Amino acid sequence: MKDERIPINRQTLGSFLLVLRQFATAEKVGRKAVGLFALLILFLFGLNGLNVLNSYVSRDFMTAIEYRNYEGFVDMALVYIGLFIVITLVSVIYSYTEQLLGLVWREWAAQESIMGYANHRVYYRLKTKGEVGNPDQRIADDIRTFSITTLSFLLMLLNGTLTVIAFSGVLWSISPKLFIVAVLYSVAGTFLTFVLGRPLVRLNYDQLDKEANFRGSLIYLRGNAESVALSRREGHLIQLNMKNLGDLAANFRRIIAVSRNVGFFTTGYNWLIQIIPALIVAPLFITGKVEFGVISQSAIAFTHLLGAFSLIVTQFQSISSYTATSARLATLKEACEREANEERSNPPFSKDDSRIAYEGVTLRSPRSDRVLIRNLLIEIPQGRRVLVRGEDETARSALFHATAGLWDVSEGKIVRPRLEQILFLPELPYLPPGTVRELLMGPWPEEEGSMQSNLAAIQTSDERIMEALGALKIESLLKGFGGMDKRNHWENTLPLDDQQLLVIARLLLTAPRFAFLDRPSTTLNPGQLDWILALLKERSITYVTFEAKERSVNLNHYDAVLELEGEGAWAWKPVADAQSEKDKSIAAA
Repeated sequence: MKDERIPINRQTLGSFLLVLRQFATAEKVGRKAVGLFALLILFLFGLNGLNVLNSYVSRDFMTAIEYRNYEGFVDMALVYIGLFIVITLVSVIYSYTEQLLGLVWREWAAQESIMGYANHRVYYRLKTKGEVGNPDQRIADDIRTFSITTLSFLLMLLNGTLTVIAFSGVLWSISPKLFIVAVLYSVAGTFLTFVLGRPLVRLNYDQLDKEANFRGSLIYLRGNAESVALSRREGHLIQLNMKNLGDLAANFRRIIAVSRNVGFFTTGYNWLIQIIPALIVAPLFITGKVEFGVISQSAIAFTHLLGAFSLIVTQFQSISSYTATSARLATLKEACEREANEERSNPPFSKDDSRIAYEGVTLRSPRSDRVLIRNLLIEIPQGRRVLVRGEDETARSALFHATAGLWDVSEGKIVRPRLEQILFLPELPYLPPGTVRELLMGPWPEEEGSMQSNLAAIQTSDERIMEALGALKIESLLKGFGGMDKRNHWENTLPLDDQQLLVIARLLLTAPRFAFLDRPSTTLNPGQLDWILALLKERSITYVTFEAKERSVNLNHYDAVLELEGEGAWAWKPVADAQSEKDKSIAAA
């Protein structure tokens, strides 16, 4: 992973405002979000009005005590209690509305990020380049922090603005000197807090990645428990976990040290807030210029006003963490958009649903730059069944992965159908944990569309699922594993050949124009493989099979053979010629 900078600048602010606008105008949640936010602003007006009223009630309450006015004391006490009840109700409903809007925002932002991360196989491109660390944590954790904290800061800023408007007049009417002290004190505090705490932004940014690295190494140990236990590689993983823990702890020690320095200042800053109003207003009371209750009113007004002016001082720890989170999300968003735009503007393939063609394609090893296949020039129209074989496993793998878009094409061009019309079956079946219904969903459309339309497009009816399972004689899996909607870890519960048959069931349901099978004889016996290939031919699914040179293959299932002969050479042979060569080699032996 490359060392990422923290892009907090005008461009970042523009991106932030763009996100707000997109959220407010989102098709399904935009109106709800705007309505909830308007309700929150209404509550803020109400709370500030109630706080100003509370300052006057507090003044009259304390003044009644000063003059030993029992009736006034009781009346103001009742008003105090009633006001307290109203403020409590409004505050709780305000907090509930804020949390609800934060949840709506997080859900929308996570959905948008998942779509941006998954479309155009951005997740693969980012992993290959390794320039964005822990994108999963950024989507799961950073979006939660960003949405909740952004909303909180926005409301704090609005509340601070309303508080300044509401209490400036109150404080000025009590003492212009006290108002000026509040402004100067908050400005000085903000500047010093920023100077002392600035390193926290970088440290918090690094801490998020170090936490993710530590958690990731622990997850790796759990996910590979059997392999680790058999190979006795605990030492390596323990060392890795300890290193990640050490990095995490060392960075956190630096955070603690900077936070300590900030804490010394902010604690003293907050303590002085309590005494400054008394130092300025008490002499006015002593000289008889104001009533005793004005002291408590000035304290309330000063505290509210200084709190509004001192948001950076009081929230600096949160702001530093938030800045790091925002930067990480901005980096992920920029990377996803860049990779998606690169594929849109420079597509590595030409689309043609009726054929696969390699037009002067040269493939190289990414590390050694060795030529694996040179100037491949063949065409596979729909209906032509092809066997690809050769001694160089890397060359076979390169062609298989290059057709899927997972291997760079050094020269030439590949023509292929859209990815939902060409399915790739790797040597070992991939069955993620899930239900049978989920396993048999169709491939995600290559062309961009809404999440709802894409999900609807890949769903499969129960009748078609039963038909596909019956065609492969594995419908008994439903009974043995709890039906179509029972979630299982298939790689741990099914034998390898049954796993591959489930993958082939998905192939039958999808019914693509082409299927690429990588060494199917590894998981299927010769009889099963003959049966499956016949089934694909019957359903008009054109297949291209990749096998090792030494594997015995029934050529009756193919129309042509592509021989990868080593050193980049290749030969295209009709199956009759390939069969003749095979017979000659058997006779010679």
